[in-house]
Amino acid sequence: MSAGSGIVVVGSINADLVVTADRHPRPGETVAGRSMTVLPGGKGANQAVAAALLGAEVALVGAVGADAYADVALSLLTTAGVDLRAVRRTDGATGLAVIQVAGDGENTIVVLPGANAGMTPDLVAASAGTIRAAGVVVVQGELPADTTAAAVRLATGRVIVNLAPVIALDRAALLRADPLVVNEHEGALVLERFGHPVAADHPGVVEGLLGLGFASVVMTLGGAGALVADGGGLHRVPAPQVAVVDTTGAGDAFVGALAARLVTGEPLDDAVRYAVRVGSYAVRRPGAQPSYPTPADALPAAPRA
Repeated sequence: MSAGSGIVVVGSINADLVVTADRHPRPGETVAGRSMTVLPGGKGANQAVAAALLGAEVALVGAVGADAYADVALSLLTTAGVDLRAVRRTDGATGLAVIQVAGDGENTIVVLPGANAGMTPDLVAASAGTIRAAGVVVVQGELPADTTAAAVRLATGRVIVNLAPVIALDRAALLRADPLVVNEHEGALVLERFGHPVAADHPGVVEGLLGLGFASVVMTLGGAGALVADGGGLHRVPAPQVAVVDTTGAGDAFVGALAARLVTGEPLDDAVRYAVRVGSYAVRRPGAQPSYPTPADALPAAPRA
């Protein structure tokens, strides 16, 4: 990877055990499933695949276990051309996500971290040269907080922090985010963690996050699109209206696409508009990584202003 030209994702690598059913069960209830598949996943891996499929130069820093799920977890990363030299194979289990997808495309997820929990700051430091050379470094919340903070401290390029799930990342590392990417629930949790009042509306939450000192904030709103804010104000980016099949990994498609555009120097507003269209493309197909587009695929048209 030439200095400043590529993306490094430091994050989780999982296998996704996906079960479909007509609806989600209530507590204590059993429902009949319709299908079961095992697919590659993990927020870090998903974001790396999404960016690479769109033509970006991407390396991944992470870990898998010594089990059959490891090859599944790495399969589409390899196909997409992601540099996996910084992916460690450790003893024990590969991370596993158990995902139930209901008939309306919405999902529930239980994640077993496996090898991801064993990612330490020292393992990240072993890839310091790769991280320092990146134009954009992407982190999430599925690795230990001190490991994620170590990756941020090594970064010399732009840092995207997708704080999903919300972890206790130290304030200095968190504020390196440009942008911070959260959904509406995660944004409120960040404000609560820092003792900041939480506004009743989404724009108010975004403004509150800017008030904490973030250079820029992107709030994803699912089918409603996204909010993007920096020193130039706050803007709403609507999403195309599409038939939803499976929302699994759509947020990761968004983040990967955002990174792929930001590493080229594209303005944040424009990059978010593109990323919203990529996320809308992904929800029309089942699975996470298998649903992501390449430049040859026609994205849903942006709504007219």
